[in-house]
Amino acid sequence: MKSFSIILVLIHWSFLLFAQSTGTPDYYDALNLIDKWMSGQHDFDRLPGISIAIVKDQNIIWSKGYGFADLEKKIPMDPGSICSICSISKLFTSIAIMQLVEQGRVRLDDSIKAVLPSFNLVQQYPESGPITIRSLLSHSSGLPRESDYPYWSAPDFNFPTEKQVKEKLGSQKTLYPASTYFQYSNLGMTILGEVVEHISGITYEQYVEENILQPLRLADTHPFLPEKLWGTKMATGYNSLHRDGHRDKMPFFQAKGIAPAAGFSSNAEDLARFASWQFRLLSNGGKEIIKASTLRDMQRVQFLDPDWKTAYGLGFAVLNVNGNTFVGHGGSCPGYLTSLLMDNKEKLAIIIMINAQGESTRKYGNAIYDILKKAVSPGNTPAKDSLDLNVYAGNYDEYAFGSETVVFTWKGKLGMLDLRSVDPANDMFLLKHVAGDTFRRIRKDDALAEEFRFERDKDGKVIRMWAPSNFENKLP
Repeated sequence: MKSFSIILVLIHWSFLLFAQSTGTPDYYDALNLIDKWMSGQHDFDRLPGISIAIVKDQNIIWSKGYGFADLEKKIPMDPGSICSICSISKLFTSIAIMQLVEQGRVRLDDSIKAVLPSFNLVQQYPESGPITIRSLLSHSSGLPRESDYPYWSAPDFNFPTEKQVKEKLGSQKTLYPASTYFQYSNLGMTILGEVVEHISGITYEQYVEENILQPLRLADTHPFLPEKLWGTKMATGYNSLHRDGHRDKMPFFQAKGIAPAAGFSSNAEDLARFASWQFRLLSNGGKEIIKASTLRDMQRVQFLDPDWKTAYGLGFAVLNVNGNTFVGHGGSCPGYLTSLLMDNKEKLAIIIMINAQGESTRKYGNAIYDILKKAVSPGNTPAKDSLDLNVYAGNYDEYAFGSETVVFTWKGKLGMLDLRSVDPANDMFLLKHVAGDTFRRIRKDDALAEEFRFERDKDGKVIRMWAPSNFENKLP
């Protein structure tokens, strides 16, 4: 039975590895628009590079990179480009802890002091309840955000070793009583990494490699940054935009003792596999790395801040955006921004990796999700136009007053969008064919609005769009 289970897992992974495509028919137009929109965002936001993967259950339905993993060497950014994933590391540490919970070697409501006798951070509130494994996983322990070192400060980003973290622990104090407020804490997750070492009897790095990363076949994911690959397969990191529009190259770093909270590296392809594993486990039940019931527990709200806005599971962020529930995590480290956003109900995941600071992965992720949802949402869809719409599709120049306008196909209609839009799913609009090369905008109440006319050259190629008495030239 065990060998049969292993074969099934290998089949799952083989299918996923070869499932990258332009998507299912339902998503074809959406993925085409996402590609156009993300190309514009890459350029307008002056990103060095960005890679994206979109997962539908066990399939990578679309993945692509834009720009460069290294600007000087002109190495393209692609879904295999490795980045620091920073705080997404916390998901792997949390899974390690939950494996130990399943084995009965530690309990969620054990006090950290009972599990880790060396824990000597000062509890300055006598009325506080215990700091537990659960409260550390849900960032409600009351611990300060960081170990007492300036490791997020440029230009050195000198992260402390595990020994140095322990040396400072006794001089740090809680910020408030346990289980009172949400306080994101890299220190808390670092302590949980120490728990993994203490309980398992092996190093944290060895434990996660042998018990999580290798069984899930995440060959490009590790609890460190691969220095030998930096500037080649591992993307070089850059800082935020200066006022003059340039970005500085960031130094290589290792998170060292903070690795359980922020030290991992990965790429979009591996995080796609990681997402598919979760969809598979939740759907099939049983156990693969951890039990399905354990993963469900990790992804439901375990602590809700008194502001009723911030919710956390066991290691997982839990978000409600416009009525949609997402789980996952984001990451922000010197030179890198990453995001893993999952909708378990739809079995849909979006992975975003940027080798720069100063932007918002949530902006891109939310927009991509909304485009995908719009493509499959029921509702009134105007009847398809019968002519070949692809001859009109492309980018049109409107730099005098705005940005590029992209014209694209959408469910048998032409669609239009300003590429600088930050809400493309809602800002796009459709056109109805009237006659010849003339279309009219369809209002939200289905009435027809202004006219758009496409001009062709002597060879019949579309070269310009008029709306109504002014024009935009079609870009090559």
